[in-house]
Amino acid sequence: MGKKILFSFLALVIGFVGGVIGLVYINLPLTDVLEIGSTLYYSNTETSISTEAIALQDDQLSIHFLELGNKYTGDCTYIKYGDLDILIDCGSKTNSIPTVQAYLNQYVTDNTLEYVIVTHAHTDHYAGFTLKDGSIFDLYDCTTIIDFGDAYAKETNTLNRYISERDDELALDGTEGKEYRYFDASTIEKGNNLTFYSDDNKLEIEILFNELAYNQATGIDKSSSRSNNEYSVCTLITFDEKSYLFTGDLEEEGENLLVENNPSINADNLPNGVEIYKAGHHGSKTSSHEKLLQNINPKRVCVCCCAGSPEYTDNVANQFPTQEFIDRIAKYTDEVYVTTLCVNWDTDEFVSMNGNMVAIATENEEICMVFSNNDIKLKDSEWFNTTLGDGTKMRVWPTN
Repeated sequence: MGKKILFSFLALVIGFVGGVIGLVYINLPLTDVLEIGSTLYYSNTETSISTEAIALQDDQLSIHFLELGNKYTGDCTYIKYGDLDILIDCGSKTNSIPTVQAYLNQYVTDNTLEYVIVTHAHTDHYAGFTLKDGSIFDLYDCTTIIDFGDAYAKETNTLNRYISERDDELALDGTEGKEYRYFDASTIEKGNNLTFYSDDNKLEIEILFNELAYNQATGIDKSSSRSNNEYSVCTLITFDEKSYLFTGDLEEEGENLLVENNPSINADNLPNGVEIYKAGHHGSKTSSHEKLLQNINPKRVCVCCCAGSPEYTDNVANQFPTQEFIDRIAKYTDEVYVTTLCVNWDTDEFVSMNGNMVAIATENEEICMVFSNNDIKLKDSEWFNTTLGDGTKMRVWPTN
């Protein structure tokens, strides 16, 4: 009951704020039904994070890559089809929760996330689920939870908070007539992938077999040298015979095994490639390698990161998105987009790059891309073409 009251109060607050923001953006074309096949964007001059909603039709699939309201890199992907609401990850910090909540509340009309997928035990992917009395689990009814399991992750206070919040949500099973389900993706056996369908069977959600996670969880391989990235829960979504791939922070070894073990992402079963690939590990040099890319042949790549941030390294070449990532992805597409740009790490300055990125699919139509800041491809962006002190460019797009 407390959750319902809180949601009602927040809905009133957000409705009021939305009305004020609507005055600021009154001339923007986002309250109309979009003409699919066109590419639209709207300028965002009042704030670095837009709260402007996109009008969606029930028969459209929309995939939203969210900015997180701070300078830190993290993943959060929201997917909507009709009344079905899916959330993959919620980083980067607990202070991202209000930003994510404000965005979700524009689209989640019943306070329910039917599927929550948490890819792996790094806080830039699961911090939003860890805040006591204020996590995503507290704010929404999360009726199907799929995560990385508890077998391999190193115990930390943050991880314990995540597990506690998750288990509290699952303990609601049966209350108010709702069923809460949990699936540990690390226990999926080869050939027995988890697959879920929408009520009309037009949308398919496939949780792929991750051999490294399975071996770790079942005791076949207790190696402690691998990063949690390699145990990422990987998801293939298919709608209207078009596919979309999300691999968390999976790295090269895991990517190679993913292709070998999952026929659904083999090139023979993806003759048209994937419409969108959520760049592995935020565009790191450790992910998005050739074996995966040549099988999925991505048409568009969305990178969730704060471009040029020294959060993890002072080596400019290795800051997200890296030159090595660009060199590999350029063979397949130049439609690469990035959520956020770091302006000055020391003074906490960041701005939207492409901003919130939304792909909208309608049956028998081309994919429509919508951006909350602009539709500039990464290779054409000012950041990409910045000249460094040594005379080199920030990044270089390969010519062959």
